[in-house]
Amino acid sequence: MKRFIAKFPFILLLALLSGCGYNTMQANEEAVIAAWGNVESSYQRRADLIPNLVEVVKGYAKHEADTLKAVTEARAKVGSMQVSKDVLNNPATLQKFQQAQGELSGALSRLMVVVEKYPDLKANQNFMDLQKQLEGTENRINVARERYNQSVQVFNTSIRTFPNSLTNSMLLHLQRKEAFKAEEGAKTAPKVKF
Repeated sequence: MKRFIAKFPFILLLALLSGCGYNTMQANEEAVIAAWGNVESSYQRRADLIPNLVEVVKGYAKHEADTLKAVTEARAKVGSMQVSKDVLNNPATLQKFQQAQGELSGALSRLMVVVEKYPDLKANQNFMDLQKQLEGTENRINVARERYNQSVQVFNTSIRTFPNSLTNSMLLHLQRKEAFKAEEGAKTAPKVKF
């Protein structure tokens, strides 16, 4: 019995230390830090991805717009020429006519190449892809925020419940973490302009 009484303070100390939550609170704080890193990573993904996607779409839409513009300008040029039987007798007028027709043919062949490669003129598809990427990125950010808030809740609970609260107040002095809150004006969706 004397042996038990002599070992009792040691056993009590082990029991208190194993239930003090020191390691749990440390692990929970690290989980909060990692979750916030994921939020930042998602924001960085958006910062890196969206401008590049927008530029790709703008570039592709410009390519198609240039092709269509060339066709319409060449067509307008051909349409504005007054062609009569006399054109055959005037080499300068004939040259202008043939040049205008050549420009229209060239523009039309570029358009046909675009149409053959992309039957529905894929600018529409590029815009749809951009929309999907934007949606996917925003979803990733939302998931990262929710996971962060869950980690914050677990951490804050761990430092405020007994006996962890005693360990925290005596040893660690960890402060509550703030959950992610929507910014003022977050009700208005961001706009993407081209």
